[in-house]
Amino acid sequence: MSENPILVRTEDHIGIVSINRPAKHNAMDDPAQAALLQAVGAMAADPQVRVIVLRGEGKSFCAGRDTSVLGQRPEGQGDYDYVRTAQQIQHRLLDCPKPIIAAVKGAAIGGGFEFALASDMRVVGPSARMSLPEIIYGLLPDMGGTQTLMTMIGRARTKYYVMTGKSISGEEARELGIADWLVEDDQVDEKAMEIAREIAARPPQNVQMAKALVDQFWIGGIKRGMNQELNSITALFKSEDYAEARAALKDKREPRFKGK
Repeated sequence: MSENPILVRTEDHIGIVSINRPAKHNAMDDPAQAALLQAVGAMAADPQVRVIVLRGEGKSFCAGRDTSVLGQRPEGQGDYDYVRTAQQIQHRLLDCPKPIIAAVKGAAIGGGFEFALASDMRVVGPSARMSLPEIIYGLLPDMGGTQTLMTMIGRARTKYYVMTGKSISGEEARELGIADWLVEDDQVDEKAMEIAREIAARPPQNVQMAKALVDQFWIGGIKRGMNQELNSITALFKSEDYAEARAALKDKREPRFKGK
């Protein structure tokens, strides 16, 4: 596995940020999260970069949190501060003045799906499997997924996918309005770069103003919703349902939740 969990390069005024843990389907641990935060910030600040492409090395975009480090916290850090730190990536994606195009294939799970949802556009391959499976673990999305997904597919369907954790295929993503372009897997990166080049050829200040104008309609609600997600998941970490869900998964049995 490469020593660099995040690779960055520029090409034709396009900043390309690649999650580079292919053996783990680009699942994120703390060093990878910190490197991604830094990379997006550097691209946002680079005057030579006009558009950002966010992608994954190997077969997948990003499988969310690395299951081998689930539940781990830096010493002395509580749930609230830990989740708030993780949310910094989403805030940086949402606040980035430059358009971000996500090139998605394979796994886009949990936080990985939320990275794609926070992007401005999504190019998706048929192999994509997108989901917010946190409820299976007795939790809920905590990086804006309940909010960004709703802006694309509406209230009822967002509730369905959040309440069930069900996966969305690439074809379903196109039908639902999540995938802005659906192309073959081997064309996902090429298509994302094609779109990026089109945008990069336009006046940079106009492009950034256009993004801000469109985003002002919903960005405030997304931010407020993320704060509610932060409060909700902090409470859920201490709940009986969370403990039972984790125990059931460990014991490979059906969970037995108490009646409410």
